[in-house]
Amino acid sequence: MRWRLELTEPRLTIVAKPTVNDIARVAGVSLATVDRVLNERPGVRTVTIQKVQEAIETLGYVRDTAAANLARQKTYRFVFVLPDWKGQFLASLEQGISEIITNAPQNRTEVRTIRVPNHDHTELAATLARLDPAEVDGLAIMAKETPIVRDAIADLRKRGIPVVSLVADQPNSERDHFVGIDNVAAGRTAGSLLGRFTGGRRGKVLVVITNKQSRDMIERRHGFDQVMNSEFTHLEPLPSLEGQEDPAHTEQVTLRALQQNRDAIGIYSVGASVLGIARAISEADLPVRPVLVDHELTENSAELLRQGVIDAVITQNTGHLARSALRVLRAKVDKTPVIESQENIRIDIVLRDNLPSMK
Repeated sequence: MRWRLELTEPRLTIVAKPTVNDIARVAGVSLATVDRVLNERPGVRTVTIQKVQEAIETLGYVRDTAAANLARQKTYRFVFVLPDWKGQFLASLEQGISEIITNAPQNRTEVRTIRVPNHDHTELAATLARLDPAEVDGLAIMAKETPIVRDAIADLRKRGIPVVSLVADQPNSERDHFVGIDNVAAGRTAGSLLGRFTGGRRGKVLVVITNKQSRDMIERRHGFDQVMNSEFTHLEPLPSLEGQEDPAHTEQVTLRALQQNRDAIGIYSVGASVLGIARAISEADLPVRPVLVDHELTENSAELLRQGVIDAVITQNTGHLARSALRVLRAKVDKTPVIESQENIRIDIVLRDNLPSMK
């Protein structure tokens, strides 16, 4: 028996998308009423709104928000609130926001950045309280999670301003979404790298953080300790040293710790000034250079990677952070779903071998 293979061209079936005319027909109302319901304008009875919403659900209608905004000349107005401390990571994040601002006009978006004192929570709350819902459609904020900040975010939400927490989460607040890496997973990654790079040797590990109040620092330390306690019990992580966002202070506390623990074979830089840590390593004149794992790829950490002072950097793309925050805020304003896969900020590992250009 002979077999013959016959190839047939696939048929393309075009299904027309439901329109506002279809909604009006199914709901038994006028086009003007459908428009008022879609744009949440007053003057429509509750029972009529329910009819329109049921028709939308029945038809599977998905609104073209971009087209609707363009038709009514809608402009998004967003604010990024960042701490005022100087650092290359913040500079990189601001660069990502600047790129958004450059391209924003064509997307009918206005973006501005406000810097606030990092330790003055009262001033931060006052800054947030001064934001006018008539002038601000959404807010992205990078700040420590404190009761004052949580209350300020709750007030913004009551006034109708969506809030996205950026880099460091505010999970106990009423924020709408978090944009950033999974910091517990990032800490676990650091633990795995440091444990492997030390090659089975026994010894102490210094942990240097920016400050003990930042949730991202807390979560990274938690993830790091999980891995140390389960997979590298021969290593002894010491209590966290606080760099306080000051390179000179970071250098001082790290140098003192290295002099007191000359058997330290590893250092985990959770987010402190890695330049201060590198200087401390040089000044300590240790018999063996400790393995150093850092967070966030900057010009300083890239150069220290090239020199072999840093062994690995765990980083996140600041451009992606800025763009993701903008997309999430638009979705919240438009009341459309956030595309989780698109807004998943990836944890990247950079070694000297795969070091990208910093230009």
